[in-house]
Amino acid sequence: MADTLRRLTNTSSFSVLQDKLETWYRDYHVISCDQNLNRCCELIELTAKIQGQLFAILNLTAAEGSHYAGVDTLKTRLLPWLGTCFSISRPSVTDDTSLQLIQDLAEKERKIRELSVSHQSDTEKMETRLSSARLQLESVRGELVDAQTALDETRNKSATTLLATEEEILQLRADLQSAHEQVGIYKRKLDALDDYERQIRLLKEEVFYLNSEKAMLQERLVRSRSPSPVRSQSPTRAQLTNSSRRARLVSRFSDLYAVERLEAQSILRRYIPDLEMVQKIVFIAVVESFQTAKLAYRQFKLRVRKTLSMSHFGPESLEDAAVDYIIRNLDLYDVQTSVNDVINAMNVNPRISFPPEVDFGLISTLIGETCRVAFAMQTLDPPLDLAFASDGELYNDTKYRRSYDSEFTAPLVLYHVWPALTERGSVIVMGEAVTRRDAPWRRSRSRSVSPVRSRSLSPTRSLRFNSNRSLSPERLTASHL
Repeated sequence: MADTLRRLTNTSSFSVLQDKLETWYRDYHVISCDQNLNRCCELIELTAKIQGQLFAILNLTAAEGSHYAGVDTLKTRLLPWLGTCFSISRPSVTDDTSLQLIQDLAEKERKIRELSVSHQSDTEKMETRLSSARLQLESVRGELVDAQTALDETRNKSATTLLATEEEILQLRADLQSAHEQVGIYKRKLDALDDYERQIRLLKEEVFYLNSEKAMLQERLVRSRSPSPVRSQSPTRAQLTNSSRRARLVSRFSDLYAVERLEAQSILRRYIPDLEMVQKIVFIAVVESFQTAKLAYRQFKLRVRKTLSMSHFGPESLEDAAVDYIIRNLDLYDVQTSVNDVINAMNVNPRISFPPEVDFGLISTLIGETCRVAFAMQTLDPPLDLAFASDGELYNDTKYRRSYDSEFTAPLVLYHVWPALTERGSVIVMGEAVTRRDAPWRRSRSRSVSPVRSRSLSPTRSLRFNSNRSLSPERLTASHL
């Protein structure tokens, strides 16, 4: 009995009943008739549950007494009350369940009251905002009326102004046509002037070069007649044209990004829907082309030096003579062999994938042009090269521009779209990179810009290795020099 009384005390059933009565009293004139009846039935049910608990305690208390204990109390108080025909049905649920239901009901009522207060507060806020919006709307309507009035006035003035004669309009059109013709003439003259300046610059370079050759020939003639040859440091053709060649090659590298890169991406998108993979393929193709062209240049230069060493004489060094010969004979560079080497290297690259029914030869135009530009860049002093690039590296705004789909607050590079061009470690043409917050952090110790290559052939693609490669130049003899 003590436990049952304790549970009834802990549930605060009478406090809940009192709160519901007060709530019903406050809302009686606000809610509907059905809602008032529901509230009353709810209170009756709650009272019946509490009385059921009290009758259970009464039964347990009477059982705890002796055989005749409590009889007088039951006769004088309980039986007369029962005689008023009041009956109570014991709830179908257990005591614990009834108490728990009372607690849940009290908690729900509390939440309903909180939600009602919150809803009322939100309603007041919305009404305040609505009032403010109405005021703003009225203000905008007033401004619109003023603007309409101003527009009507401007339209009337314009209509008055347009009442010009047809002859004046024709005269204005004729003047405009004449002005367009004059502009076209000036543009053609300006283009011609640019062509003249470019031709004059080229002619000056040729004259300077011819004067240098003339001085070199005169010096050789004097040295051949003199018992002790006199050596001088006359500039070679490579030194004379280094600045102009550098400017042309840098401009050509920018053209590769603007033209050939977009054409290669357009071709690859026909077979690969993933733009990220397409951009990775183009980037790796450019990097591999530079690596292959640099290796081909070193081999070419060694063969030229070996051939010239048997008959070389003159004031310039053997190194300068070899570079000068390469500049004069850039067409001897076997571009197709380098293109095949680049495609073979890309076929075994684990970082990129390609449908097995097509081939990387689709972008051979980009690879070939990049190899030509990279090969010619090695003849400069100093040579131009690509900046080191690694996925997951820290983004550097002096080396790269962010692509349009990058996260502009991300600190790491997810992958590269175009490499940066450097000269003695300084960036002269910025590349392009994609930055994302989910880019993995990779700390590479390698100093090579070429990506890691797999030593095993790709199982999804048969490689087309050319066993009959021609060395560049394969017919380099003394007769060609």
